[in-house]
Amino acid sequence: MLRCVLGLGLAGALLVGCASNTQGHCDSPYAASKQFKGCGFKNMANPQARPSAGTWKIWSRFFTAGKTDTVPVDPIPVRPLSPAALAALDPAGNHLVRLGHSSHLLKLRGKYWLIDPVFSERASPVQWFGPKRFHAPPMRLEDLPEIEGLILSHDHYDHLDTATIEYLSRRVKRYFVPLGVGARLEGLGVPSDRVAEFDWWQATEHAGLRITATPAQHFSGRSLTDRDTTLWASWVIESGDQRIFYSGDSGYFPGFKQIGERFGGFDLAMMENGAYDAYWPSVHMTPEETVSAFEDLHGKTLFVVHNSTFDLAFHTWHDPLDRIASLSQQKRIELATPEIGEVVTVGAARENRRWWEGLR
Repeated sequence: MLRCVLGLGLAGALLVGCASNTQGHCDSPYAASKQFKGCGFKNMANPQARPSAGTWKIWSRFFTAGKTDTVPVDPIPVRPLSPAALAALDPAGNHLVRLGHSSHLLKLRGKYWLIDPVFSERASPVQWFGPKRFHAPPMRLEDLPEIEGLILSHDHYDHLDTATIEYLSRRVKRYFVPLGVGARLEGLGVPSDRVAEFDWWQATEHAGLRITATPAQHFSGRSLTDRDTTLWASWVIESGDQRIFYSGDSGYFPGFKQIGERFGGFDLAMMENGAYDAYWPSVHMTPEETVSAFEDLHGKTLFVVHNSTFDLAFHTWHDPLDRIASLSQQKRIELATPEIGEVVTVGAARENRRWWEGLR
């Protein structure tokens, strides 16, 4: 996400923060976190991280620069997803369904989970302005099954959607979020006793799964004044004897190698691959960096996310897919680029199709 909130209703998705980092020292319930310094959360030390362009330069580019081929002309293929089809999936397996962008519905050993669900028409605090969906979700929000758990990576609008969370507020048994994001959910009607907040490397067990919040290199905020007041995270999900990784939003950083070494590899890694740009080189990954991060994690299957739903940068809508497919072929990486609504079963053989080729 890269459109900056304009304030008072005019907004886009937060990809690069529009407010400067808070300075000084503050009383905070999160002061004990190693990630909390001064008055906000910070990324881990990374001497190789490159700075983003200035706020005014980024704003000016978004409002004055032309874009080419960033929105598809032809319809994005969507496979309708029915409750009956979900119910028919093997309850002993671990299944993932891409709902669009970074939103996923998972059926893990018979129970349903959501990751960063966004069902709204726009990734924005308002629905009359901001990045608009390329396609409808494969299932209506109202048709979702009972949700055991919901995992959020951070509070940007293309990951934490107001209308979706308000609808689901009392329909989800448990929410798993980074530090500070609990207050966001409570403000949207989620009962506080259903929310569990996590610092990096903290873990819990729920409904037969082990869930761990792990580092990411990004930032947070939902307005001009709250930059980095909440934490961002990647996540590890251990279900049975299989491990799933979700990167959330992140630039390339040493944390991926640390995560890979600590967990000993992953059966499937859901990796960000989209909305990158030279103006913000360290908060999102190029396809080449996505592959490097996947190798650091010792993954078996690379499942790419954060593309094909919203226009959030200046690259073509299909560039993330073209480049990741070419790189994966060169390196003989098992790649998963499922259609929206397609079921991917962890560990099961599948034929990956380049569904975007030939679409304008």
